[in-house]
Amino acid sequence: MDFLLQMLQDPNVQWVLIGTSLLGIASGVLGSFALLRKQSLLGDAMAHAALPGICIAFLIYGAKSMSWFMIGAALSGLIGTYCIQAIIKHSRIKEDTAIGLVLSVFFGLGITLLTYIQQLGKGNQAGLDSFIFGQAASIVGSDVNIITTVSIILIATTILLFKELKLITFDAQFAQGIGLPVKWLNGLLMTLIVCAVVIGLQAVGVVLMAAMLITPAISARYWTERLDYMVIISGVIGGVSGVIGTLLSTLTRGMPTGPLIILAATMMFLFSLLFGVKRGVLFQAYKLLMVRKQVVLENILTSLYNETEKSLASSNCIGVVNIKESENSLFTPFIYKRLMKEKLISIDENYQIYLTEKGLFIAHEIVLKERLLDMYLMNESQFPELNWRESGYNVLNEPKELIQQLTHLLKEFGREPIALSLYQLKNSKERNYQMISKREAGHS
Repeated sequence: MDFLLQMLQDPNVQWVLIGTSLLGIASGVLGSFALLRKQSLLGDAMAHAALPGICIAFLIYGAKSMSWFMIGAALSGLIGTYCIQAIIKHSRIKEDTAIGLVLSVFFGLGITLLTYIQQLGKGNQAGLDSFIFGQAASIVGSDVNIITTVSIILIATTILLFKELKLITFDAQFAQGIGLPVKWLNGLLMTLIVCAVVIGLQAVGVVLMAAMLITPAISARYWTERLDYMVIISGVIGGVSGVIGTLLSTLTRGMPTGPLIILAATMMFLFSLLFGVKRGVLFQAYKLLMVRKQVVLENILTSLYNETEKSLASSNCIGVVNIKESENSLFTPFIYKRLMKEKLISIDENYQIYLTEKGLFIAHEIVLKERLLDMYLMNESQFPELNWRESGYNVLNEPKELIQQLTHLLKEFGREPIALSLYQLKNSKERNYQMISKREAGHS
């Protein structure tokens, strides 16, 4: 711990920590929009397209200058983005092909220029080759100032224009319909992403920068369905990845910071993939398990209700189902225990199952929902489009007028669930019979 505290007091470590954490936050925030717009590869193309701009800036200025490098990288990245959009717009080439084409051409040009500069004997001194895989240790105070300023501008612009960027991300036609300058906003978003890529080149490098942009965003996708929360979570994951990668690089001699930042982000992605509360594998498995158990439970109650309906209609007796003939699945024994614990069913000594009065009420509602849904699906063309799938297939949540129409159809087709009413009629008759018997006994 003392070593860690002593290490954190080193100004160089502090600069790198600040730089990588801010880079992670800005990349995570803007990466969310790139991911949702299905432009994940665009960040990779921008990063590779930035390399020739850096080399040309060095050739023009003649020495290492982060300001000139960033200007060159930004211009080159924007030209690469414009080339991709132009190819898509003016040809029949698809987006992924255009991105791959521009990425390869610009990166090839960058490597050629880099080799030429190295042959001049100035490339290694300028540290240009470090832009391929990144070299966070070379970040100094002036670089941190640039990264901090650009990151704050990127985050502030995203916050100020969040609603507009959200609209063009999910429904560009609607945004255009209400008068938003969609083309200008698209260009602005591309510029913001290019700036995020440019400030990350020194720390992460052109090869890995796309992962810095996308990995936090895809990790956040497993935790929430809302864009505002996703942007915040993605920013936090990006920032934490930057801090963890930098600390690991500092603690282990000779290990590069950029790849360690990406590995830290990847570990957080794997954690999100497993434990994410919205799309995580374990959460989805648990949700599927609960759905299957609910289906088995409803099938058992429906079977018992149908048998009860037949028995009450013919012989005025409660219907039973033999336990060996009932729903048979992995969950069945657990479902029986749950139903008995909730006093919805009873099982006699002959292993025959029957509904209790409480179970009959519950089963009646389940059967009513199922039969109403059947009527709706059989006559779907007569009704407006409903969102019953989103409401958990519960037709009873629909408007009362619709329920009345479906109930009328149930009566016409003879599908109205009658077991509950027959049971109540049977009980009423028994109570009347008992009252009459008591009166006669009193007179005698």
